[in-house]
Amino acid sequence: MHAVSLQAPYLDTAADQLCLSLDLTELPALAERGVSVGGLAVRLRLLGASHQVFAGPVRETVACLPEAVRGLPTTLTRRPAGWTYTFSAVTACLGPEEFSARVADALSRADEAEHSLCGVFPGSPDAVTAVVVEACDEGTGPGLAWRTWHSYPQDGHIVSTHSRLEAR
Repeated sequence: MHAVSLQAPYLDTAADQLCLSLDLTELPALAERGVSVGGLAVRLRLLGASHQVFAGPVRETVACLPEAVRGLPTTLTRRPAGWTYTFSAVTACLGPEEFSARVADALSRADEAEHSLCGVFPGSPDAVTAVVVEACDEGTGPGLAWRTWHSYPQDGHIVSTHSRLEAR
């Protein structure tokens, strides 16, 4: 899927402002896509410089959330009924050339993936939020995995997340 040009400025202005929530309802979205992956309905949603993924029992939100603890966990595991959900996040601070190359790689992955949603923000072609989801059959049961990239060209930060949801 090609990147969508988003007609809104960043709502999250720095990587360290991102937080994780697993219990929020829908926040106002700039773009949304519903897909079916491994028989599971999945909703991919872009919000400002952040995202929501709704899949099975999981409502993952990575965003600047008022009154939330700032910063993303390096790793997190939850076990909602019948499922195992894992999340990980990494923030990289890169020089301009490597930053642009990593953003280009994220855009390419989103473009080549069957199930993705990617938005480019006004002001910089490197201001991107991308989500790619795919089925995975590793582990004990059916499941899916998704990756996201949130880029901040003003300071060279890219936040990458990886989430996995597996039936137990």
